[in-house]
Amino acid sequence: MSLASQRHDAEHLFARGRERVQLPTQGVERLVEAGLACGFLLAALAMPLLAPSARPLDLPTLAVLVAAYVVCSRAKFDIADGHTVPTELVLVPMYFLLPTPEVPLAVAGCELLGRGYDYASGHISVDRAFHALGDCWHAVGPALVLVAAGAQVFSWDNWPVYLLALLVQFVFDFVPAAIRERLVDRVSVRTLSGLVAPVYALDGALAPIGLLVAFAGTQVSPAIVLLILPLATVLAVLSGERRARVDQAIELSGAYRGTAMLLGDVVEADDAYTGSHSRGVVELSLAVSDHLGLDPRQRRNVEFAALLHDVGKIAVPKEIVNKTGPLDPDEWEVMYQHTIKGEEMLNRVGGVLSEVGRIVRSSHEHYDGSGYPDGLRGEEIPIEARIVSCCDALSAMITTRSYRQAMPLEAALAEVGACAGTQFDPRVAKSLIATSGGGASRGSSQAPGRLSRSPIADRLEAPKRRRAEVRLDESEPLSRPTAGHL
Repeated sequence: MSLASQRHDAEHLFARGRERVQLPTQGVERLVEAGLACGFLLAALAMPLLAPSARPLDLPTLAVLVAAYVVCSRAKFDIADGHTVPTELVLVPMYFLLPTPEVPLAVAGCELLGRGYDYASGHISVDRAFHALGDCWHAVGPALVLVAAGAQVFSWDNWPVYLLALLVQFVFDFVPAAIRERLVDRVSVRTLSGLVAPVYALDGALAPIGLLVAFAGTQVSPAIVLLILPLATVLAVLSGERRARVDQAIELSGAYRGTAMLLGDVVEADDAYTGSHSRGVVELSLAVSDHLGLDPRQRRNVEFAALLHDVGKIAVPKEIVNKTGPLDPDEWEVMYQHTIKGEEMLNRVGGVLSEVGRIVRSSHEHYDGSGYPDGLRGEEIPIEARIVSCCDALSAMITTRSYRQAMPLEAALAEVGACAGTQFDPRVAKSLIATSGGGASRGSSQAPGRLSRSPIADRLEAPKRRRAEVRLDESEPLSRPTAGHL
């Protein structure tokens, strides 16, 4: 995964996390979180009952460790749609100063206390309080390792066991996170791995400090744990600064989206047909993007490129754009420049829209290399541009214009299939046909050769709106690789 893709995935998840924490859980998310919380409680309650402990519980020691843990938990570093905290500094000493099998329960109590302010202040919905339990699985793994290895009493000779315990902690933390992200947000394990790697790097760096604190606590006094509080305070300040930068990135991303929407409105104000057509292409393109499983960065680029693929027509004379008859060669030369003009406009905006500009430039390339303006072919054409091109053509064919009637959806989809491999990427064409209602439904009783329906197909064949398509020269048969547009 590219750095740009990781950065956009992170921003996307950060923004979603900001919105989600203030809302009650529901549906699949509620089931997943309840399952993780119940599973953790069963494991945490079973360990003190079934596993032997090397020391009794000392309440003053528990109070010191809980206070230190809560302070560390306030230093929140955003990750994916949640956050991580430098509690490793206290978690490690807990295993050697408290009864080891009881540490997961102690951690659960600390997590609930640490988040109490967020619940009371309304920053997090109280309905999400039980999420704290599902976030405590990382405390179970090391406790199991230390108990199984008979290493509950601190000794430097047991460092291989401690290293294994740290690795098992990462596993016990990652698996619930992967389940949550996959089932709730459809985030792939690969994407999540790239996002949480810095978290485990931080825990790995703090674990040796935690071991030193544990050693000092066993040799001097458990109260020595409080000496880590200045470090926790520094980390809290750094996490606040990072959170501010993340907020700025989210705001900037929103500004780019607002700019794209504004440009789309400008296109529509300049030519209502073109603007309405572009919004139709957006709907088709996003459906195909989801069907193909594009990552969040690519999906965003598809959305913006579909909306703005005709933005360069603002620079094309109206008498050419709105001409009812075929264009002459000189007029075509002007029309061929609209993707280049569109890229130039978006480059002037900069940032994310510069990346979208490259896709807009390629939105009229053909899979076999016969398109314009650069004659790109196959994988040389960005996947986002291949999607927009195919959806643009379908939208054009099913739209009524002053010089021809709209094609029936079934005929238009058949034409998309016929041009797969020449004008269109075969994989994209197949996906568009599937998402737009093409192909007989498995187990359907309808007559052979009829197309199954889909919600998007019903919207496509709603009462015909007068939307503009990229010009189609009716003198050329559609079976040539120019379906819907040139």
